[in-house]
Amino acid sequence: MKKDDTARTKVEPLSFSEEMARTVLDSLSAHIAILDANGVILETNLAWRIFSMNSGIPEDFDYRGVNYLDICDAATGEDTDIARKVAKGIRAVIAGKIEEFLLDYPCHSEDSKHWYYMRVIRMSQQKPIRVVVSHEDITELKLIEEALRKSREELNEQKQSLEEANIALKVLLKQREDDRQELEQKVLSNVKELVLPYVEKLKNSRLRPKDKILAEIIETHLNDIISPLLQKFSHARILLTPQEMQVASLVKDGKTSKEIADILNVSEATVNFHRKNLRDKFGLKGKQANLRSYLLSMS
Repeated sequence: MKKDDTARTKVEPLSFSEEMARTVLDSLSAHIAILDANGVILETNLAWRIFSMNSGIPEDFDYRGVNYLDICDAATGEDTDIARKVAKGIRAVIAGKIEEFLLDYPCHSEDSKHWYYMRVIRMSQQKPIRVVVSHEDITELKLIEEALRKSREELNEQKQSLEEANIALKVLLKQREDDRQELEQKVLSNVKELVLPYVEKLKNSRLRPKDKILAEIIETHLNDIISPLLQKFSHARILLTPQEMQVASLVKDGKTSKEIADILNVSEATVNFHRKNLRDKFGLKGKQANLRSYLLSMS
């Protein structure tokens, strides 16, 4: 083993005189009392005596000789339960049933709140039996804990409010999307059913060349308007022709081939040809799936 070469100053063993022991006790912030095997107070420190005076006990009152257990047993009112726990804990330590007894408890006054941490232990290898009772003020710690608890509660309330607001926002966005789709569907249906058929008939009537050009311009612009709506029926990797998109839209609306032919001013055979192409492009060839049901599932 390596030798410790650290320089050390030789000191004499510390001898605790009664005066030194009192000085040590009085320097501690905890309120301390030393009891005998019967619970009689043998000594208290300065912090204990100052607390007693601040609590209204006369300055010259001497706790020595007072039985601490008797005080606990005689307690009444709101402090009864705590006093019973303290007496039971001290007796268990005196009897050697437990090594220490710990308890934190409130000690509120009319104008302020206070909490204390109590610890009871036997003095080791001490004959006769001596028990040390200490009370440490933990008010600041308790106030911090209370502030943290309130902060957590406030955060939980804010979290709940945000979640509720988020749900409400989702509902509003869903309603807005539904309204938008309904409006788009109405625009699409009105243009296809109430405007385009008449434009087509107008083009096929006896018009002057200039008027026919104007009718074609109107039709082109109307198709430009509804084209983005018709594109919704296009699969991500499937390209539909403009007339296929028109047929798909009318099939989705529940129109028959004859009705579609009249609206688009084409033959029924042309409509059926487009329906066949749509089934092929959507992968429905050879299947029993209904084309309109499939288109409705895509919207």
